[in-house]
Amino acid sequence: MLPWKRVLRPLAALLLTAAAVTVPATTAQAAGAPSSGWNDYSCKPSAAHPRPVVLVHGTLGNSVDNWLGLAPYLKVRGYCVFSLDYGQLEGVPFFHGLGPVEKSAGQLKDFVDKVLAATGAAETDVVGHSQGGMMPRYYLKFLGGAAQVNALVGIAPSNHGTDLNGFTHLLPYFPGAADLLAKNTPALADQVTGSAFLTKLNAGGDTVPGVRYTVIATRYDEVVTPWRSQYLTGPGVRNVLLQDLCPVDLSEHVVVGLLDRVAFHEVANALDPARARPTTCASAFE
Repeated sequence: MLPWKRVLRPLAALLLTAAAVTVPATTAQAAGAPSSGWNDYSCKPSAAHPRPVVLVHGTLGNSVDNWLGLAPYLKVRGYCVFSLDYGQLEGVPFFHGLGPVEKSAGQLKDFVDKVLAATGAAETDVVGHSQGGMMPRYYLKFLGGAAQVNALVGIAPSNHGTDLNGFTHLLPYFPGAADLLAKNTPALADQVTGSAFLTKLNAGGDTVPGVRYTVIATRYDEVVTPWRSQYLTGPGVRNVLLQDLCPVDLSEHVVVGLLDRVAFHEVANALDPARARPTTCASAFE
């Protein structure tokens, strides 16, 4: 890749998402932290949006930083929005999502139970970025989550793992490297293409009955690769490539979850398909 393309990609993404720091600036200030917008356990879902939304951060993310863009975006549109921390490692503050994915799914189950009890809702919708778009599938498939989740929306999810642009294929050439990865950062090892965890997760099909699935991918993803591995197959699945909606959207893996209002618009469509409006480049400025 030419160096100028490395510069233009994030620059174009930032231009597309300029509204995230200009148009909704007052909203972001009002709802940019759990104490002043989301994770409000007194929030009661409305008739228009009867299900609370649970946001699930990605690897190395946390319940606040990962959602400074999307949480206010959904909150101002009338949703009750909640986010959790999961996958914490002892002695590692702020950077979560590193523990075993199976254990993290149990944390998600407990959090959803808490949200449903507080809001009185029968079901929730789940939106996750990266690992956060994949991990809930374990909860749905093995921990009874299908009875409590109406829809799962994954933004750049690691559904079938990643080869990190081929880097993980080098692990066998470094004796002990894979074991070291699994011991110190289990979630990273779990997300390597072909891992035991992913083999179990995807055995027998990607989906479970009764849940709607949406995958929002970007062709410029440099973390979950190849990007088509993010897609799901099965009933109730909708796979979306951002560049089919907005050809000039150059967001990569991190930006698509943090700032990309084109992606956010498609998340809103997935949460409320009955009121969905076409997603275009102009959606960045709504």
